[in-house]
Amino acid sequence: MAGKAKQSGKNVSKSAAVDKKAQPSPFSPAEIKKFVGEVQSEFSKITWPDKKVTLGLTGMVVLLTFIISAYLGTVDVILGKLISLILR
Repeated sequence: MAGKAKQSGKNVSKSAAVDKKAQPSPFSPAEIKKFVGEVQSEFSKITWPDKKVTLGLTGMVVLLTFIISAYLGTVDVILGKLISLILR
């Protein structure tokens, strides 16, 4: 039985090797051209926001960044002073 298992394993590996050789390399010029075409097709499906929405969302991100950094800076200063008082 062990001999049969080895033989069937060899047959599987040979068929896997044949399947591997049948597939073109993903780095071949034809495959790269196909990939670029698919990317262009997907990019054409994207609905981009208009300038007003983009500026509004950017403003929100900048505002939240300032608020959070001020909060974290304040907490850092307070905890630093508290620790320095404890360690004295």
